[in-house]
Amino acid sequence: MEHVSLPPLSRVAICGGTHGNEMSGVYMMREMQKQKVHRTESVSITTVLSNPRAVDACRRYMETDLNRCFTDALLSAPITDSTPYELRRARELNAQLGPKGSPEAVDLLCDLHNTTANMGVCLIFYSLDWITLHIYNYIQSKMTSAPVRAIQMDLPISEAYSLESVGKHGIAIEVGPQPTGVIRADIFNMMKEAVDLTLEWLQKLNSGSTFEGGEVEAYTLMKSVDYPRDPTTNDITAAIHPQLQDNDFKLLKPGDPIFLSFSGETVKHEGEELYPLFVNECAYYEKKIAFHLAKKVTLTFPSISVKKED
Repeated sequence: MEHVSLPPLSRVAICGGTHGNEMSGVYMMREMQKQKVHRTESVSITTVLSNPRAVDACRRYMETDLNRCFTDALLSAPITDSTPYELRRARELNAQLGPKGSPEAVDLLCDLHNTTANMGVCLIFYSLDWITLHIYNYIQSKMTSAPVRAIQMDLPISEAYSLESVGKHGIAIEVGPQPTGVIRADIFNMMKEAVDLTLEWLQKLNSGSTFEGGEVEAYTLMKSVDYPRDPTTNDITAAIHPQLQDNDFKLLKPGDPIFLSFSGETVKHEGEELYPLFVNECAYYEKKIAFHLAKKVTLTFPSISVKKED
């Protein structure tokens, strides 16, 4: 692949509390704001508590999931008296950090999340983006406290629905397991290390470092699996099987147990070998998702550096 030269990435937004009960990002925002972290040598940093009402209530959201409000269609829909709070808040964030898809948008938007699933440190990004792949490669090469993996969402940016899609480049940093409403020091420190390494990489890039090309493994989502349900009441009739619980990213083969019914029967995986993600995620019960299934892919990226000024 040919070498890529690009302008400096000088404006970064770090957001937490997009989901108001995911506490690592909430406390990281409060700490960064208390420490008045506004810039490194070459990077100006905007810290944002994305959903303050949900943070105050310690709920994922007040009326609708803020992290599903950033498609082009939703950002441009007319506001009426019945428009949910989170859709209004998405407009404010888009005006502050974007507008999405415009030259004025921040160079990198990093949104911080927790999951109740055993995901370790997981970066989530849209499409093939050399910047986010390099950041992922850098964090993965430097971090020893937890496994570092990535999920690539295969959606056009106009349909990208989450906050990080507002930046010119965007990543969500998802760290778990941590229950909602709870702060764990080990999980907080994993998130802090990932954010610090992201800022370190940006500083090196802007200071003239060249980062060599290479390849990384990532996961792309294939489908979602719902819990078994009672056909009349729609109540779930089984829980995640103990052999699947906490085994995110462990290859699931045909015949492997996935659910254990409340009457004691095992439900087994059928179909192709795939990797389970977000297993038994608390917030996905309402979305009727027990886990996602993904395939592993290898992504190749070029060497990059900042354009030399004439």
